[in-house]
Amino acid sequence: MVWAVETPDRIGFAYGTLPGHPECGEESFVVSTDADGEVWFEVTAFSRLAAWYARLGRPVALALQHLAIERYLRAVVRAAAAP
Repeated sequence: MVWAVETPDRIGFAYGTLPGHPECGEESFVVSTDADGEVWFEVTAFSRLAAWYARLGRPVALALQHLAIERYLRAVVRAAAAP
């Protein structure tokens, strides 16, 4: 874990890739509420392709990153809709 935050109106964490991973980067996930009581979910990610084989397969690596983000969002929508 790179960092974590837990306050009355904000909770979240970030993690980074380990040495030897084909990508080098971090992702963070934060849920917060604003002054109107609305709930916000924020995902921030940055990365670069570190391994030669990841750079060679760049289109596939980017497609996998987008697929992961879509899955994160679907999971949040399901959790928000749960009773």
